[in-house]
Amino acid sequence: QVQLVESGGGLVQAGGSLRLSCAASGSAFSINTMGWYRQAPGKQRELVATIASGGRTNYADSVKGRFAISRDNAKNTVYLQMNSLQPEDAAVYYCNALTITPAWKSLEVWGQGTLVTVSS
Repeated sequence: QVQLVESGGGLVQAGGSLRLSCAASGSAFSINTMGWYRQAPGKQRELVATIASGGRTNYADSVKGRFAISRDNAKNTVYLQMNSLQPEDAAVYYCNALTITPAWKSLEVWGQGTLVTVSS
């Protein structure tokens, strides 16, 4: 089974930038779409951005033009470059991966989350 480990969260002032990383390890036949979701206190978890194995990306409207998702398939790592951060971007950010196990079963995997705090 694949494990996801996020890093790069922290405290930043409004208007600043952060880069999140998520490294996948463990056994999988393939890792397909990877993405980032976030959950602010009292709110539901929401999609931020996804990237398919071939590179096609998808973004939430709220982050278009400010955030950029990328991946390094050789390293099984996905990144989220976050620019022009605003207080409303503050949340726990979770990495997500859609995998195919060695037994040819679909398995969705989540990371433990990394906290992003934005001060105004």
